[in-house]
Amino acid sequence: MFKRVANFIQGSVLLQVESAYPERIVNLCSAHNIPFWDVRWENDIRFSMRTTRQGERTLRRAAQQTDASIRRLEQTGAPVLAWRLRRRYVLLSGCALLLTLLTASNFFIWDFEVTGNETVPEEVILRALEKEGVTVGCPGLAVDQETLRNHVLLELEDVSWLAVNVRGCVAHVQVVERHRPPPLMEERQPANVIAARDGLVTRVEALDGRAEVMQGSTVTKGQLLISGVTDGGSYGMRLVHGMGNVWARTWYEQSTLVPLKTAALGAEGKTVTHYALNFGKQRIKFYGKGSVTPEACDKITTYSPWVLPGGLRLPVTLVTERWTARDPSEGERNLEEARQEGEALLVHQLTEQLGEDGTITETRFASARQGDWLLVTMKAECLEQIGVSVPIDTP
Repeated sequence: MFKRVANFIQGSVLLQVESAYPERIVNLCSAHNIPFWDVRWENDIRFSMRTTRQGERTLRRAAQQTDASIRRLEQTGAPVLAWRLRRRYVLLSGCALLLTLLTASNFFIWDFEVTGNETVPEEVILRALEKEGVTVGCPGLAVDQETLRNHVLLELEDVSWLAVNVRGCVAHVQVVERHRPPPLMEERQPANVIAARDGLVTRVEALDGRAEVMQGSTVTKGQLLISGVTDGGSYGMRLVHGMGNVWARTWYEQSTLVPLKTAALGAEGKTVTHYALNFGKQRIKFYGKGSVTPEACDKITTYSPWVLPGGLRLPVTLVTERWTARDPSEGERNLEEARQEGEALLVHQLTEQLGEDGTITETRFASARQGDWLLVTMKAECLEQIGVSVPIDTP
């Protein structure tokens, strides 16, 4: 690749050499350090090769004492191209202007790449940077890392470290999120453990305090499970922070409505394609009407950034909007599919409600049609930790 670029810059010529002793020409090139390549033999006395412009001049001088005939077939490269364009002033001015714009655009930020964020949305990070003046079109060399970090971290409470590295016209934002420790439990505060809901106790783990229930006990919501009032012996009653886990079998009954009527899009109709250019934050539209999406149609937007060879990103993006009209139609869903969707939704909702401390052990479903809706009911048995800590009011 490097040799091709070098040969293009200095220019190259294609020569046809004819001689009774062609090996002498090859020896002359070796003796005078004349570079040559792409050698093709046409017959025993004639062959073609490529060399540089300077190599051609040197070879012609060296071959004057031989019977060789050297004929130029073509010449290529930057010098030849510049000679052909020497009188095309408008084209040369446009190339010079384009080169100037490309060089100047590298000193500005035209794109952002955010990495390292999992819980903090990318939009929140970019909005915080924009408040500090780091946005599309701002000078990349003017970014003060230390000052920017100190101000942005005040806006982003869940970010512990941030860096903006500008490479060309792309700003690479590296983020390290803050991992907060779990809240500390105030163990000096006297507390009881009570039942969060009704259930049948299967296991009691009293870490501190006195267990008030045992395995096999039926409890109701709000019932005392682990007491923070213990016997202090000769010191009387003692108040402690009751802690522990009480596992129990619990039962849930939940319902949801699933629509049976659906609005579907029919066959594809007329397709309209609009083009636009995004230059930084400005959009140049090549269509007269607005971009409001008509009803009953598909809209697919494709963004194609302009990138030069080598990965240099330009501040220009081609936007292609393709609208395909469709005829809306109504249909009715299959009862079995609607029932399965309702069951999956109910299981998901209950799993989210139980969290990590609970599991679903058994489920039963029933369904009934109500007009254009399907009522799906679930009765579930679960195993979960029902104990919650509540403080004891002390005088």
